Amino acid sequence: MFGKDDFLAPETARSLSPVTLAFVGDAVYSLYVREQLVRSADFKAGQLNKLSSQKVSAHGQSELAERILPLLTEEEAEVYRRGRNAKKTARAKHATVSEYNRSTGFEAVMGYLYLTGRYDRIEALLKD
Repeated sequence: MFGKDDFLAPETARSLSPVTLAFVGDAVYSLYVREQLVRSADFKAGQLNKLSSQKVSAHGQSELAERILPLLTEEEAEVYRRGRNAKKTARAKHATVSEYNRSTGFEAVMGYLYLTGRYDRIEALLKD
């Protein structure tokens, strides 16, 4: 989506609100999951939606965050902590507060990596 000259410098991306990074990261992860589902089998749209909703949820993202946390660089871990600890205007609907906070941290990392053009790092963290 970006040309290489359109990436944000890491310091510029880190200066964005962690909630803004999470906003982008939510879309990045949702697209990643949807693409993986479409590539894996020929599901009907309703089934694709159900399967993606299970992964792209605060609960699912929280579990994934716990799995990838040990793999994060110090820079990524700092972005994660800022996202996890950020004041949020929305509340968790179907998750605990701690799951929601971890999922926001995860989304912030995805947004940060995307905006800085580190698509290979996103792939490395998300592959099963």
